[in-house]
Amino acid sequence: MCYDISFTAKLKDLTSYFPDLVDSPQLELDFESDHIIAHRYPEYPIVRRNHEGSIVMEHFEWGVIPFYVKDENKFIRQRASMLNARAERILDDPKSVWNKIKNRRCLIPVTGIFEHRGIVGWKNKVPYFITLKDQPVFFLPGLYATADLPDMETGEVVKRYTFTLVTRAANPLLANIHNDGEHRYRMPIFLPLDLAKGWIEPELPEKEYREILGYEMTPESMNYIPVWTIRSPKPRPDGKLKTEYWEWKNLPPLGEKNPPEKEP
Repeated sequence: MCYDISFTAKLKDLTSYFPDLVDSPQLELDFESDHIIAHRYPEYPIVRRNHEGSIVMEHFEWGVIPFYVKDENKFIRQRASMLNARAERILDDPKSVWNKIKNRRCLIPVTGIFEHRGIVGWKNKVPYFITLKDQPVFFLPGLYATADLPDMETGEVVKRYTFTLVTRAANPLLANIHNDGEHRYRMPIFLPLDLAKGWIEPELPEKEYREILGYEMTPESMNYIPVWTIRSPKPRPDGKLKTEYWEWKNLPPLGEKNPPEKEP
């Protein structure tokens, strides 16, 4: 699955990919962040079509709260399972919440994602930063939901907009990186621009929908580097961004879980 992403571009740059993106004061906001953590349920810019059919960028919360939820307090623990949606369930599991919101499609713009690699004998996993070679900003498919919930402070009922990120079985590169844990061998769906645009078309025939859900970005299209621990409260020793290369001593080549020596 994917719970760590990065966006270090300008929101205004999204208009280079979607010239018809409706201009909004939000596009002028300074949003850059080298590490966004899903489990904090952050507000994040997503791209979608509104009811008028226009392409818009809006800030939604990461972590779907389904329309049927009426008490957010009782849903808090379950919400952690709503950060990602398995592609296999969207069209073929009619009981899934993803099937019920399958037509609420959005795009999650990123400049890269992080995944963690397990190595036998090492206490900590090694994070990698993955990008696309030919597209500085790229798009991951998502689904969004709306729910009417009481504000926890005022009690006033407000509409909450939330989203999830769609994942699929990993390609050979990501399978070697995301090789450990309950959700190992999964990855987000990295979309080329034409499929990203197709994902938010007003009408998406089932055949095309399945083609997008099944799309596998090739390892040759990706860059990947090991980086400093991203989930530690300790700052990176050299003061650089979390997205920059970090040399791990005795790091075995991808595909090997056993290091030549013990973890440093």
